[in-house]
Amino acid sequence: MALGDAVDIRGKDWDPLGYARFGDLRLRPALDLIAQVPDLPAGDVIDLGCGNGPVARALARRFDGRRLIGVDSSVAMLEKARETGCYDALIEADAACWKPDNPPALIYSNALCHWIDDHAKLFPNLVAQLAEGGTLAVQMPRQFGAPSHGLMRQTAQKMFPKRFDFSNWCPPVAPPSFYARLLAPLGSVTVWESEYLQRLSAVETGHPVRHFTESTAMRPFLARLSASEGAAFTAAYEEALFQAYPMETDETVLFPFRRLFFVLTT
Repeated sequence: MALGDAVDIRGKDWDPLGYARFGDLRLRPALDLIAQVPDLPAGDVIDLGCGNGPVARALARRFDGRRLIGVDSSVAMLEKARETGCYDALIEADAACWKPDNPPALIYSNALCHWIDDHAKLFPNLVAQLAEGGTLAVQMPRQFGAPSHGLMRQTAQKMFPKRFDFSNWCPPVAPPSFYARLLAPLGSVTVWESEYLQRLSAVETGHPVRHFTESTAMRPFLARLSASEGAAFTAAYEEALFQAYPMETDETVLFPFRRLFFVLTT
């Protein structure tokens, strides 16, 4: 079961405060992606999946003088993004079917597209929206084989086998070679991966990795569970995390996290 298909979480809006708790760790790959964007032709900059606007100021600085437009499906996130004061426009839309009014110079998407199915269709469609000489820049987590994410699937299937079956599961982000082959006919493309060794701070209760994943990767699982079931699932998941990611002497945790990037210029 692919959770993006089987679990509808659109009615359960994102929690901006929960997502922002690890803003510094989530910002690093976003900045690394911005640094690889080449010179752009005339046109707007689109922050596709802008969330609560964590990258708005960096995009506004790097592309000063251009219109910065944020696109997101979460009303709560867009309200927080508006508070940054950096966006010239904010649009509530599903990124899978969004289309710009005018061809933009840059479509920048940080930590969004792993939530969207059918990348073989999605990315060529986004490239087709660009101005001539424009750039598509994308970052996606590719953490799905790590214990942080694998233990969610194992725990859910063990505890609730009638609702979770991952026997035919495929990760939502393919290996880098898939994107290199898919995008090569569409322009000049660079694809790479980075693994960030994140040190998660000590927490008062539970495991630091659970605190990191609960506002993102855990959402589709909890969406299928009642409050009591969710609490039981979380407790079992955390127990497994203590084995997979042992505490350091200062109660921090070293948490490797892999991310995939590509930059394509038409």
